Amino acid sequence: MDALRVNYKGPKKRFEILEHTADICVVAFGDSLEEAFENSALATTSVMTDVDKIDAKLVEAVSVEGHDLKALLYNWIEELLVRLDSEGMLFSHFDIERIEEKGRNIRLRAKIKGEKFDANKHPQKTAIKAVTYHQMEIVCDRGVSLKFILDV
Repeated sequence: MDALRVNYKGPKKRFEILEHTADICVVAFGDSLEEAFENSALATTSVMTDVDKIDAKLVEAVSVEGHDLKALLYNWIEELLVRLDSEGMLFSHFDIERIEEKGRNIRLRAKIKGEKFDANKHPQKTAIKAVTYHQMEIVCDRGVSLKFILDV
């Protein structure tokens, strides 16, 4: 799992939203795996609403695991979507405390900040049904890029 040890100087932009048939393709960047995962969450939220209008009123702890980095990315984004669907929570600040090996799995621990969705305050952009494994790519070379498709 050498990808966990990557920490090169990489790209300055945080993410790109690309056209993709009927879905949305996201590519998130970071100088480290943690930063790329933070930017993947920010990109996902920005597809749904204006992240600048989400106040960091509540702080929640998140811990997700996956059998590899792709599963970890999938479970991370899914966790954020589930919190919106089940609790009505939107998040705009993501602090990945660590990504580490745990037995045969990889675990991500983070603090996320946000508030309850308010239709008067948070403009609705595109509803996301799910994150998918389709065309998912994780590249660790002079920085980290995470590419994934959102089913809308």
